[in-house]
Amino acid sequence: MGTLSWLEAIVIGGLQGVAELFPVSSLGHSVLIPAVIGGSWAQDLDVSSPESPYLAFVVGLHVATALALVVYFWRDWARIIRGLVTSIVRREVTEPDQRLGWLLVVSTIPVALAGLVLEHVFRVYLSRPQPTAAFLVVNGVLLLVGERLRQRSEARDPDPATVPLVQDPATVPLTRVRAADLSHGGAPRRTPAPATAEELADRRLAELPLGRAVLIGAAQIAALAPGISRSGSAMVAGLVKGLSHADAARFSFLLATPVILAAGLLKVGDLAGPLGDGIRPQILVGSLLSGVGAYVSVRYLTRYFETRSLRPFGIYCIVAGLACLAWFWLR
Repeated sequence: MGTLSWLEAIVIGGLQGVAELFPVSSLGHSVLIPAVIGGSWAQDLDVSSPESPYLAFVVGLHVATALALVVYFWRDWARIIRGLVTSIVRREVTEPDQRLGWLLVVSTIPVALAGLVLEHVFRVYLSRPQPTAAFLVVNGVLLLVGERLRQRSEARDPDPATVPLVQDPATVPLTRVRAADLSHGGAPRRTPAPATAEELADRRLAELPLGRAVLIGAAQIAALAPGISRSGSAMVAGLVKGLSHADAARFSFLLATPVILAAGLLKVGDLAGPLGDGIRPQILVGSLLSGVGAYVSVRYLTRYFETRSLRPFGIYCIVAGLACLAWFWLR
């Protein structure tokens, strides 16, 4: 029977939901925080141990985080899945939603294969405090380098302004009804609804060349190393390949949804098996907090990246990683 305190479940559960989508590595923080606190935390929350109940706990957190993403993007996923289905039925890829759906499918394959083959090796041999702190520093450097490369690219070829994902209704112009738009009964004829900001963003993403989209998706493989952020890796790759911050963040969140969900579902046996014995109530509470944290985080970040950059997160990762290395060395 495993041991996991309520305080551990609450802290790590809430942290997972937030850090999974912020470009600061949730796995890295899940390794470093118990190591810094020490004592029972370091023993109970040892992800590198093959028989640790922490593995079952992490499964629940991943599933909850993925479900939060599905809830937030449910309209978008419904549209994208509908595009995939119509593409298969009609044997065509002509509409933006059809193309975006296939881009997401193909771009997820590299990280899925790498996860199946390398996840155990990375978790057992690298999920230790010192390597994780070093990788967190590397993550911060990558974020800053990505921002620098993006700035140089903008200086050479400025991108058009990205349509905000949240628009003020007061700023949306009203359209007058012309006589020609009226039916014989005098009622206005139905005209296609204007595209939402999300639909416009997805149309831009659907125009990504296949190779570029696959490269952005494959960048998530780096996150198998604890301390490297999945969303951060995908965003940096997107920025380097010409996406705006808002579009890079959106694409990384859409890519993360099936990856995180699959990672949780493939390990659900740990949750239902002996590793989950004695800690399932804590898993439930931690998962609820993780789901709420993920929902709040993605809601915040979709707005944040409309006008801001990765730079603050890069600085944070470098400072936090170096501080942890110093702590482990001096202790």
